[in-house]
Amino acid sequence: MRTRETIEDADSLALRALVWTLAEPDRALRLISLTGLEPSDLRSRITDPTVLAASLAFLEAHEPDLIACAEGLGVKPEALVRARHTLENT
Repeated sequence: MRTRETIEDADSLALRALVWTLAEPDRALRLISLTGLEPSDLRSRITDPTVLAASLAFLEAHEPDLIACAEGLGVKPEALVRARHTLENT
């Protein structure tokens, strides 16, 4: 069951993961290149569930980044995957 709290938790975690992703220039460029997001689009849609889900899918596509992000945020990788599922189904 997707409650408002579950969706807010997924939003928050995805936003933190996106900040983690963008903190490293090479990884940020890879995100932009692979997702097709433009920096201006990313800025204007930073809280859009579709953008947040895409940023989590980007991490999932490269397991070392997924694991490093999870460690950096102090969560399990599965939490990031669950957050993407939640965001995709809101």
